[in-house]
Amino acid sequence: MLPPADSNAEDTLDLTLTPEVLALFAVTPPAAGSPSAEGGLLGEVGEWGPATTRAGTFHLVPALVERDLPMITGWMNDPAVAEFWELDGPPQITEQHLRGQLDGDGRSVPCLGVLDGTPMSYWEIYRADLDLVSRYYPSRPHDTGLHLLIAGVTDRARGLGTTLLRAVADHVLDHRPACARVIAEPDLRNTPSVAAFLAAGFRFSAEVELPGKRAALMIRDRAVRHLL
Repeated sequence: MLPPADSNAEDTLDLTLTPEVLALFAVTPPAAGSPSAEGGLLGEVGEWGPATTRAGTFHLVPALVERDLPMITGWMNDPAVAEFWELDGPPQITEQHLRGQLDGDGRSVPCLGVLDGTPMSYWEIYRADLDLVSRYYPSRPHDTGLHLLIAGVTDRARGLGTTLLRAVADHVLDHRPACARVIAEPDLRNTPSVAAFLAAGFRFSAEVELPGKRAALMIRDRAVRHLL
């Protein structure tokens, strides 16, 4: 999704999908009034359950504006985060970003990353094949993208991002059987992020010129998962 973690690009493509198009992707349109995180184009991310990692037990918990906005706003105002996300400023900026996903059709789900009961990261799980980013690389049906920020300074640059990226990529492949690839597009300038994806089993595919940034297209293929 644009703008991604490690990006300064425009928001998700505003494209309304007809029932006929949804049928092509083998999904059921969410029921009226149901949160996008509880169904839709990615399924029920909130029900994926825990992942056991060497750092502890990790959960993806779909974000709620009413509960999580102050915390996520604080994270976005960290200068190291703001350099790439460009969502720093008053809470209204972060709220607009979250609601753009939560009020949509479920193609992107914003989540808290909760490690051993403590919220410590922000994630966006998104349908890359239905996103603006699909215009800039040879996408395939059900490609699923990841964006990530690690909130705490003490949690950065010690391998935790790699551990969690591997766990979440595995989660996507476990719970989305139609997805053959997990992708990401960190800013090329963000070398720690690119290194974390590489260490998590993603391969560098190409440099991609996206709106507002030059990105590293990172791909993790289901076909070689058993080798990682």
